[in-house]
Amino acid sequence: MSLRHNYSDRNLHSFLFASLILFAFLASVSIPATAFAQAPAAGQIQTHIDAGQFPQAVALAQGIVDPAERDRLLGTIATAQAKSGATSGAMQTLSSIEDDRVRSYSLHDIAGTPLQQARGGGAQPDFQSLVDMVTTTIQPDTWDQVGGPGSVAPFPGGVYFDTKGLMKKVGTVPGELPPREPYRPKIYQSGNANVGEDATLRKVSLTRLEKLAQMYWAVGREPDDAMLSLGGMTEVKYLLLYPESGDIVLAGPAGPWKRDAEGRLVNAETGRPTLRLDDLVVLMRNAISTQGRFGCSITPTQENLARTKAFLAESAKKSLPPGAAARNRWLAELRDNMGQQTIEVHGVDPRTRVAKIIVEADYHMKLVGMGIEPGVEGVEDYIDRIVVPAGQAAPPLDVLRWWFTLNYEGIYATEDRTAFEFRGTGVQVLSENEMLTARGERVHTGKSDALNRAFARDFTKHFDALAERYPIYAELQNIADLALVAAVIEANGMASRVGWHRTHFCNGRAYNVALGVAPKTVETVIRHRMIGGGQIIAGVSGGVIIHTKPYLRQNMFTAVPSSPMRPAHVASAPKSKMPWNAWWWD
Repeated sequence: MSLRHNYSDRNLHSFLFASLILFAFLASVSIPATAFAQAPAAGQIQTHIDAGQFPQAVALAQGIVDPAERDRLLGTIATAQAKSGATSGAMQTLSSIEDDRVRSYSLHDIAGTPLQQARGGGAQPDFQSLVDMVTTTIQPDTWDQVGGPGSVAPFPGGVYFDTKGLMKKVGTVPGELPPREPYRPKIYQSGNANVGEDATLRKVSLTRLEKLAQMYWAVGREPDDAMLSLGGMTEVKYLLLYPESGDIVLAGPAGPWKRDAEGRLVNAETGRPTLRLDDLVVLMRNAISTQGRFGCSITPTQENLARTKAFLAESAKKSLPPGAAARNRWLAELRDNMGQQTIEVHGVDPRTRVAKIIVEADYHMKLVGMGIEPGVEGVEDYIDRIVVPAGQAAPPLDVLRWWFTLNYEGIYATEDRTAFEFRGTGVQVLSENEMLTARGERVHTGKSDALNRAFARDFTKHFDALAERYPIYAELQNIADLALVAAVIEANGMASRVGWHRTHFCNGRAYNVALGVAPKTVETVIRHRMIGGGQIIAGVSGGVIIHTKPYLRQNMFTAVPSSPMRPAHVASAPKSKMPWNAWWWD
């Protein structure tokens, strides 16, 4: 049997017309040649993956023109490498992924997927080969397995909080380690000097640091001391942006560091505290969630104030018996009536180091102001400033209010907003006198008397000297600087300009900030002084109020043509070829 097809002229014309339309459509669509090449490439890559030929798969993937497709394929290859035990190759492949979201997804996939045992075994997750790779290629002489300081543990600094949240001053905390020698590890080379050496201007890339921290996280590793101390930096001098390389860089002085007697990480030469990665992460999250507003308050309770006022009124009805014993009993009763003050933290998790620093700094400032802790030359405490003229009565119980807030002259920037400089001490003290009613209610007056203003002014004027004597104030300056860094990054869209999505640092389920006990209460700061038979008693409250938004107004970003920012920006650019695990340079 044979089949024949007979086409009429009409059918033939219709076929030719349809063919011409199809040809015209194809001719009108511009299809890049790479589109035909990439589809077979993906298939070839999968074939190489299935065969365990990872170098060939990576080479093909890196030749893909479309960045999104290239990153997706590199992520697929890295996951397959990790599962097969080729951990070093997996890290190298992941470091080539440009989009941090794709890299983050791949790392989460790797961290949550059982890896194939290189030497046999069950199907349980086994990250040891990946851990071995990290500890033998990244800072090999610093891990605790070889006697180095490569494990991280929290240390109390200045004050600590018991299990009920009562703030106490550190003497010798049980289990506290003695101060370490300066941290001078033999570090991996990436065209840099040793991270434990002095540097006038060290550069730390936040984007590269996050990438490495996320890789550590994927294998169950905590960031090491160098990462936690931001390369030993003690001050933010510049904030620099490099869109072409995808870097946001902090630049400032740095050097070897150690733990002091209070457990703080401080510069080995100057004793100034280092910047801390955990603080920066907390403040970046705060800048996103609350637009840079956070702080704390330390205040006496209304009940205790009312009880104290009543106690003083009753005591005034009769003379105090002579002798130190009677006076000491009276002071003990006074303190019992004042009781503990309440600590409240807002804007940040009260269990974080940021919260601990602002609370400790605020409380210590009260101690200096009341003459319980010595100040520095030029800073006289409030009580000793009081002079009672002959024949006049001592002033009644006064509630003073002192609080810390930001203090910057301005934010200086280049015209293209790729370099920023902060000028000013960063922190100041403000004051107010509050009225106290019979019911213990504190009434804001919005006014500050001459003595109160004088203490706040002198404390601010001599803040740098105080920070040198008491590191807690330098810690507060660092918190202020990092808060402003986070605010400027947000206000200028710097993250989007370099394609940085902060998938690790700003993800509370990924990067875990160290947490302690939330501060809740503290003993009342009060001082008693006898003058000419009269008694001067003053209590104090206050807190820390940080609000970065006022510093982000358009007129606060001032272009300064003669500023060293532009030369610093050019000189601080990352090198064109750096190892995948390099995140700092000098």
